[in-house]
Amino acid sequence: MVRCARVYVVGPSSTGKTTLCNALAQRLNLKGPQFVTEVARRVIKALGLGREDIGLLDMQKAIMLAHLERERENEGSSIQLCDRSAIDPIVYAIFTAANPADAESRKQVLLDLPEFQQALPRYRESLFVLLAPVKEWMVDDGFRHVGDESEILTIFRSTLSELGIQYREIGTEIRFLPERTAFVLALATESHFALRY
Repeated sequence: MVRCARVYVVGPSSTGKTTLCNALAQRLNLKGPQFVTEVARRVIKALGLGREDIGLLDMQKAIMLAHLERERENEGSSIQLCDRSAIDPIVYAIFTAANPADAESRKQVLLDLPEFQQALPRYRESLFVLLAPVKEWMVDDGFRHVGDESEILTIFRSTLSELGIQYREIGTEIRFLPERTAFVLALATESHFALRY
């Protein structure tokens, strides 16, 4: 029985997030708002933007708010699985900043949003699974960002830690989908995970 009510799968592009989430959703028989699929792609397309606009703070803000709205659709349910999170826009706002001062300013704009502040306590009680890049999986489909995934991973680590969000990282040590799925399900069923700050 899954004890952790919310599971977030995050990380750089082309790390297998959606593949893992789909497998988990199938195993847990999650439907509708219980499974929040990738919001960013839909928001970017709805705004008429593309990968070249990743640095726009307004785009990252729109993605964050849309993701949090999708999460709220399932309030009160016993479990929710999320392909990405509201942390992702913060990471990409930092990554695309012109300099460290700009990165801090852009990050603070998103952190200060009331919707994010409301979600933060929930995030601190959830299971975050951070997927690290696997070199052979890096594929440029014209939409995903590929090239600086190691730097993006570092920003994910520091942002999660700074916000007090516990996470467990999966990288090249667990490559096969059945093993990854079993690993996350085991974490979700444990009453106390061996998580890392």
